Amino acid sequence: MKIAIYSRGIENKQLQDIHLLLKEVLDYGAEPVFFQDFFNQFYSAINLPGKYSTFSSGNDLDAGIDCMISLGGDGTLLDTVTLVKDSGIPVLGINYGRLGFLANMGKDEIHSAMDAIVNRKYVLDKRTLIHLDADIPLFGDTPYALNEFSIHKKDTSPMIIIHAYLNGELLNTYWADGLIVATPTGSTGYSLSCNGPVVFPESASFVITPVAPHNLNVRPIIVPDNAIVSFEVEGRTDGFLCTLDSRREIVSKEIQLAVKKESFGINLMRLHENNFLQTLQNKLSWGLDKRN
Repeated sequence: MKIAIYSRGIENKQLQDIHLLLKEVLDYGAEPVFFQDFFNQFYSAINLPGKYSTFSSGNDLDAGIDCMISLGGDGTLLDTVTLVKDSGIPVLGINYGRLGFLANMGKDEIHSAMDAIVNRKYVLDKRTLIHLDADIPLFGDTPYALNEFSIHKKDTSPMIIIHAYLNGELLNTYWADGLIVATPTGSTGYSLSCNGPVVFPESASFVITPVAPHNLNVRPIIVPDNAIVSFEVEGRTDGFLCTLDSRREIVSKEIQLAVKKESFGINLMRLHENNFLQTLQNKLSWGLDKRN
């Protein structure tokens, strides 16, 4: 069994946690495959007695990889989406960050995680990705996102005007700082912070949420994920920000943009006892009102 391990980086105080993870991987007879930049940070501080290898990009991941472990927060897990691409490699997030909606396993649960991986005692949640089409190349060979696509004004520039179309028919014109189109997975991210609704992963929908709209009667709306949402942007500046998760490009107002459901999804691993409702309760403290 080969287990790919990805992280953006570690602090010295996390070396003991990394050592524990590697010990569990090797004790179960699995071969770790480290992201090269991550490996360079700790290899001199941790002894690796077993067999291991490294990878530098998603193109280095072959069919022999059984799963990928993401060490960090939700942002780190979003990085793995651009690595596994359409390979179907399942991803398990171990939370070394803060809130952790996606990377929702604690670092004290590493033994349980490894036992579940080796003995196949897990469930695969297939999550929808959102795909961006544009009339110029954007975001290289990964024009998709797990959480959201967004259009946003640059820095301190004035608000922008976004004409949004649903399957070619005008949906609304937004005078706002920006507009988010979130997947169900992304409904608990940026969209939620802009008062968007929480949507269950299996709901087959997108959430369109304005960012600081000028008109107070403009509200988030849920649309089916088989729709194509396209945009025309106006503003006093020449360009605006276009983002896919944490990646961004500066785009001219003349560029045509449209988003739709990606042709493939991402497989997130979870243990049997964990589900989305429990994650909401744990992360948002639902059901903990003292009056209950």
